[in-house]
Amino acid sequence: MIILSVKFSSALPSERVRAIMRERSEQFRALPGLLQKYYTQDVSNGEWCGIYLWESGAPLEEFRASELAHSIAAAYQVVGTPRVEILDVHLTLRENL
Repeated sequence: MIILSVKFSSALPSERVRAIMRERSEQFRALPGLLQKYYTQDVSNGEWCGIYLWESGAPLEEFRASELAHSIAAAYQVVGTPRVEILDVHLTLRENL
């Protein structure tokens, strides 16, 4: 499994960011190989973060090349450059994820 983390600040008010998350969630549910996505916000600085759990690298790379991935910055009116991290999962506490 692989984790993709995308962190950003938005020019939009929090309630609008949450509405956009809900509006776009079905598109993410349809992505092959995406096991889970967490929509989060850092309580210390207000940054938003999408945390994606992928079954392998191939679906992740397909997503990163997709129109959906490239639309994130515009959809959320991202301020500055999003911080992207890709992490290999070596061990999980529970086997069902």
